[in-house]
Amino acid sequence: MRWLRRIGNDFKARQHIDAYALTVVVFAFAFLSIFSDELNDNLRWAVLLSGVGLLIYRITLPADPPQTPSQLLHDRSVYDTAPLASTFADVRDVRIFAPSAVNLLSAQTCELMRNTVLAREGGAVRIVVLDFKEKEAVRQASRQLDDSIEFPVQRLPAALDSVMERLRLMNGWKTVGRFDYRLLAYSPGFSLVLFDPETPKGRIIVEVHGFHNPSTSARMHLELTRGRDERWYTYWVDQFEHIWEAARADVTPSSGEAPRPASADAVEARE
Repeated sequence: MRWLRRIGNDFKARQHIDAYALTVVVFAFAFLSIFSDELNDNLRWAVLLSGVGLLIYRITLPADPPQTPSQLLHDRSVYDTAPLASTFADVRDVRIFAPSAVNLLSAQTCELMRNTVLAREGGAVRIVVLDFKEKEAVRQASRQLDDSIEFPVQRLPAALDSVMERLRLMNGWKTVGRFDYRLLAYSPGFSLVLFDPETPKGRIIVEVHGFHNPSTSARMHLELTRGRDERWYTYWVDQFEHIWEAARADVTPSSGEAPRPASADAVEARE
């Protein structure tokens, strides 16, 4: 039922908890009053006045401002004033999918993740990029992401090679938090960045690649939060998990190191 979903969403977002708690108390006292005359009158009045007081208080609260398209839809220019990397300072769970993620995984951002997310007990970073071994998939993605850009500044194959080296180096870091990455066989036409997606303060950024763009920074972004966009928020969290399960582990050695064994779930995903 719709009202049950609304209550569930409020609890996930930790909204209106006081109203729900008082409602339960009021209904409990009302139910007991039907079957018992022994309830203390002072308690009854206290509950009644508490309800009236909460009602009056809520009347004085300003109405929530309507959501505007600029709060949901934008391009990468929005991060010029509020850098995306700065968000890592307050999160424990980061999940990323992009064909190469070269723009996000700069040396500065990777170092920031090492000193924040990966420095925390229980911190985790999971990254998925396009599988460099899938040559035809890389060519097709390059046609969309490189050839359809009016003013390109980089090419996907070279960007992917650079990111693969970086991911392998990061995989060798000794950190408190857990780092892992996988490779997907094709590009589905979007990129994802998820911050603490399982928590009430979770945030998801979806970048739609489109068919033609003046530049990579001109692509449309959707920014979703759990409390505001529950249905589609959950949808994109599930999208990443499906991507993660479909992707394979990278067993290519880096810098002369022996390849790390694939985890059991990665082997199962490949099969």
